Amino acid sequence: MATTTVDRPMALLAELTYRCPLQCPYCSNPVELGKYSEELDTETWLRVLREAADLGVVQAHFSGGEPLLRKDLAELVREARALDIYTDLSTGATLATKERLAELKEAGLDGLQLSVLDPRADQNDWLAGTKSFEQKCAAFEFAKELDFPVTLNIVLHRHNLDAIEEIIALARDWAVERVEFAHVQYTGWAYENRAALLPTRAQLERAQLLVSAFEKEVAGQMRVLHVLPDYYQDVPKGCLQGWGSVFLTVAPDGAVLPCQTAREIPTLEFPNVKTQDLESIWFHAPVFQKFRGTDWLPEPCRDCERKEIDFGGCRCQAFLLTGDAGVTDPVCTQSPHHQLVEAAIAAASEPSTDFQYRVMRR
Repeated sequence: MATTTVDRPMALLAELTYRCPLQCPYCSNPVELGKYSEELDTETWLRVLREAADLGVVQAHFSGGEPLLRKDLAELVREARALDIYTDLSTGATLATKERLAELKEAGLDGLQLSVLDPRADQNDWLAGTKSFEQKCAAFEFAKELDFPVTLNIVLHRHNLDAIEEIIALARDWAVERVEFAHVQYTGWAYENRAALLPTRAQLERAQLLVSAFEKEVAGQMRVLHVLPDYYQDVPKGCLQGWGSVFLTVAPDGAVLPCQTAREIPTLEFPNVKTQDLESIWFHAPVFQKFRGTDWLPEPCRDCERKEIDFGGCRCQAFLLTGDAGVTDPVCTQSPHHQLVEAAIAAASEPSTDFQYRVMRR
C-alpha cells in the first residue's frame, strides 16, 4: 500500500504499564500479563511522543494498567504539552493523591478519566478485588479542587446494570463534564469472564431507556456517551474507525498495535519502538496494512453498503469467536458465524459470580 493513500493517525494510546493495584475481571489488558512485564524507559517514551507529534498525532491518552505507577508520568505529560499534544489520563484513582494530581496539572495534563466500578461501595470493592471506592471518591474531590475536567467512566455488565439509577445519580451528583456508560467489550479478561458478565436483554433495554432520558436531561451541561454491548447488536461497530486508520497503541513493552487488544490474535507480529520509528511502522508495518481499508474484506462484507462504516467489525472479536481474524465479525446478523454470539448469550443465562480476577499470569 502506497504511503500517499494512508492518512496519518490522530490519536495515540500510550499504555505505560500493565501493573495495576486493581484486579478488575473485565480488564482489556492481555490475559498473559507476565509475558509483557518489561516496560519502556523514560527516554524511549519521550522519543515516542516526539515521533508521534511528527507523525501527526494530536491527542495522547495515557493509560495502563495504572499509569500513576509510573514515576515519570508528569515528565511525559510535560513533553506532550511542549509538543502541543492534547493529553488525558485514565486512572483507577487509587493512587491519585492531591499532590500527584497537582503535579500533573502543573505539567499540563488536560483531562482526567476516572473509573468507578459500581456506585455502591461494597460492590465496587468486590468487582475491583480490593477496597478502592473511598479512594476513588477522594480522587474526584481532589480533581475538582484542581479544576480538572473529569470524565466518569463506568463499565456496565450484568452485576451493576440493575443499579443504573444509582450510577446516573452519581454522575448527576458529581456534575462531571462527561460520563461514559461503557458496556463490557468481550476481549482480554472480559472474554475469560464472559458468562458471568453478559447482561440480559431485559437489563440492557431498561438501561437504554434510563440513560437516554438522562442524556436529554443534561443536554448542554454534560456529555453522555453510551457504548452498547456488541453481542446484542445487529451490526458490528467500526472498530476505531477502521484498523490502522486514525489510531495506534504503544504497549508497555514497546510493541505498536493497531488497537489495544490486538494481542488477542497470536498469529500477528507487532513491530516495536525499540527498533523502529513510528512513521515507518504506521506506513509500512505489515500488521498495520493487514486489515486496513476495505480491499481485504471477505463476503458478505465485500458487497455490503456498510463496509466503509464498520470495516467488517472487530478483528479481535472475530478471532476470539471463530479462530479466524479475517472473517466477518460474528456480531453481524449476516455473518455465517452469528450463531456463536447467540450461543454465548444463551450460555450466560445463569452466570457464575466466581470471577477469574486479573492477575499477572504467564
